[in-house]
This record gives sequence, C-alpha cells and structure tokens, in this order.
Amino acid sequence: MSESTFHDFSALTIDGEHREMSEYRGRLVLVVNIATECAFTPQLTSLQELTDRYAEHGFTVLGFPSDQFHQDPGTDEETKEICASTYDVRFPLFSKIDVNGPTAHPLWKWMCAQKAGVIGGRIAWNFTKFLIDGEGKVLRRYAPLVPPVRIARRIESELGLR
Repeated sequence: MSESTFHDFSALTIDGEHREMSEYRGRLVLVVNIATECAFTPQLTSLQELTDRYAEHGFTVLGFPSDQFHQDPGTDEETKEICASTYDVRFPLFSKIDVNGPTAHPLWKWMCAQKAGVIGGRIAWNFTKFLIDGEGKVLRRYAPLVPPVRIARRIESELGLR
C-alpha cells in the first residue's frame, strides 16, 4: 500500500462529493464506522457532543456508514436523514462503504493495517473508532464498546487542552 498517511486518501461524502482527507491536515480526527440500526447507534449523539466541544480547538469526527453488519440497510439519503433528525448529527458523513474484505474502502484497509484490533486487522463491529493526528498518523483504535465520552481526555491531551 503506497499511502503513508490518512491525508493520502479520499472518499465520497454522503452527498456524493469527492473529498480529500488532506482537507483535515492539522486537525485531530476521529474516524468512525457508523450504522443507524445498531445497539451502539446512540453513540452518534455523543460523537456530535465531542464535535461541538472540541471543533474550535481543531477536532473533527468523520462518520462512515457501513451495512457490512446488516445494521444500516437504507440509502445514503435515508442514513443522512436518520442521523440528522434523530441524533442531530452535523459532523461530516460519507457515502456507505465496506470496512472489511476485498471490497473494503482503501482508507479502512490502511487504518486497520496501522492499528489492528483484538481480532487482527478486521473491523469487529459498527462504531469502531480511529483517532488520527494532524499529520495523518493513526494514534489509537477504540473498540465499539468504548463510549465517545471516554475518548474526551485523549482528545483534550492531543489538542493541548490538559
């Protein structure tokens, strides 16, 4: 894999626009595979709260919907509507992707290669989180069970707020 940092990748937004991850250079980013019909879906509210609290300090959450675990069956438009109307999500969302296997999005393949989880490089479930520093390096991988609020101290530390 020739890509060496998060900033070498791109993805389609949920509205179908091409977005370079280099747009997030200099920002602390939490990349999350989301789903709208998962037991962890209420984490969307907490992810938005992190965004609201730390955005002005250089922090961004990026949500990547995935139906690989059969818990985000709708279209991109339906996913966007549920995220906005039910969970007040305003952080950037991307078009639905695969996070595992041969059809996995290249960004997700790269992140998994950088920080393996308990089952190796594979994504075990929805709401796996990767914390990326301003230079595009993966700092930490968080399991789906880790609530976003538990990541707040690390975010504060990385942003120089502690």
